[in-house]
Amino acid sequence: MHLTTCSPHRTLRPFNRNLNLFDDFFAPFSGVVNDTVARGYRPSVDIYEKEDRLCIEAELPGFDKENIKVDVNGRLLTIGGERASNEEVKEENKYRRERHYGSFERSFKLPFEVNEEQISATYKDGVLTLLVEKPEEQKPKQITIN
Repeated sequence: MHLTTCSPHRTLRPFNRNLNLFDDFFAPFSGVVNDTVARGYRPSVDIYEKEDRLCIEAELPGFDKENIKVDVNGRLLTIGGERASNEEVKEENKYRRERHYGSFERSFKLPFEVNEEQISATYKDGVLTLLVEKPEEQKPKQITIN
C-alpha cells in the first residue's frame, strides 16, 4: 500500500487565485484585476473612502519616485514600478538575498470612472498615496427637510 500526503490548501490554491469572491463582496470596487509580479514581489495596498474621495496607499520602500508609474483608463487604475539592483554580487560570495529587484504591476477596478485630473499622487517615506476625487453623482448630498 502506498500512502500520499494530501494538502487541501495546495489543491485549492489555483482555484482560489481565480476567484476574487471576497474582494468583490467586501470592497466597494471589484478589487484586483491584474497582478504582474517579478520574483514574488507584490506591494501591500490599502484602499479606503474618505469623505468625497477614494484613498489608495501602496507600500513601495526603496523605489525612486521616477521609477513609479500610475496609469488610469476609465475605471481601471494601474500602479507599477521598477527597482534596480545597485550592486552585483558574485554567486560564490552570496550568503542570503531577500531584497526584491525587478518590476511589478497591479491593477484595480474602481467603483467609478476617473481621469488624470481627478487624481493627486504623493510619494513620501516609501508610501505612494493616491487621492481620487469622486464624481459629483458619487459624492454624498445633504437633503433639506421642509
